[in-house]
Amino acid sequence: MSLVVQKFGGTSVGDAERLKRVAGRVAESHALGHQLVVVVSAMGGVTDSLVQLAKQMSPAPPSRELDMLLATGEQTTCALLAMALAELGVRATSLTGPQAGIVTDGVHTKARIVNITPTDIVRLLDAGEVVIVAGFQGQTADGTLTTLGRGGSDLTAVALSAVLKADVCQIFTDVDGIFTADPRRVPDAKQLAEIAYDELLELAGSGAKVMQLRSVELAKRFGVVFEVRSSITGLPGTTVGETTQMEEVLVRAVTLDVNQVKVTLVGLPDTPGTAARVFRALADRAISVDVIVQNDSHHGPTPTTDLSFTVEAADRDSALSALDGRGLGWTHITAEPIAKLTVVGVGMRSHAGVAATIFETLASLGVNIAMISTSEIRIAVVIAREKSEAALCAVHAALVA
Repeated sequence: MSLVVQKFGGTSVGDAERLKRVAGRVAESHALGHQLVVVVSAMGGVTDSLVQLAKQMSPAPPSRELDMLLATGEQTTCALLAMALAELGVRATSLTGPQAGIVTDGVHTKARIVNITPTDIVRLLDAGEVVIVAGFQGQTADGTLTTLGRGGSDLTAVALSAVLKADVCQIFTDVDGIFTADPRRVPDAKQLAEIAYDELLELAGSGAKVMQLRSVELAKRFGVVFEVRSSITGLPGTTVGETTQMEEVLVRAVTLDVNQVKVTLVGLPDTPGTAARVFRALADRAISVDVIVQNDSHHGPTPTTDLSFTVEAADRDSALSALDGRGLGWTHITAEPIAKLTVVGVGMRSHAGVAATIFETLASLGVNIAMISTSEIRIAVVIAREKSEAALCAVHAALVA
């Protein structure tokens, strides 16, 4: 008997018929004798609808109450799935995140898991039941409901797999697996049989929507090998873990994120501690920053510099609010919509010429590069949105296809 954790995303449980299809898949796995923990997301579109409803009440709804509202989406799904399984003669119990023993810190809408005590899950599994857990949520030590951020159901599934020492972790989604590029944007993108944690971390951090970034970080930390696969076709997906093909594959994938903003602080005092104050102000708002560029100092009686960095478009207003010019001393601030094109591959550690190919390809399209960021296995460039889709296809063709 194996302990299997399965996670079904919003598209997979998007309506009653799809929920029944998921119930059928879960029932088949249960009939094989597996112990099953099923983590579910809110039905497709429900979370966005709840956010819009909240904004009709208040332009900036209190984050605690927003968590209370958004958590209902996953709770609805898990209750409905338990009902569908009961109709198939399968004993199942639905649990909220708090009932599943998930304890988080107190950062509303972006909470982090502190620990999990899965007492009720283990008891129900031992009784032969399928346990359905509402993803995306937990509670603080004092019992306040929290949510884990967009894609938080992935984090719930990986965290439960780690604490329960699951034999199998499967992430079911609306695509067949992880591809060398978004197949909706790049027609000749190919499905990957496997991908390394580090590669998927870079892709998730660069805008790929396959997995939540924090869930991949957690999987790597605890050695949770998982498979991303389709909830519709039943075909083999992409296995995520450590890889043995570091030098065989040069570039694994190319991704494009158009939901980015480049913020520039002009005339910032060029003195020790200024950058620390800038990024502390952003960190205190739980705003993640990616590419950072500081220009040469403008010399004079009071040296100044220009500092640019990228944030997610959803964090634009919060970032501008946090960066008070009176406290930080800048003279002008801009926030420009941009796109970020990222090339990822563990083979890049030991091969030269990838950067040259990227820059030559972009130059052939007349695409200017505004910012560049690199790591051992990643090259990311910030470019204008207008030609970003064409740039994605061209760079993929040059390096992967």
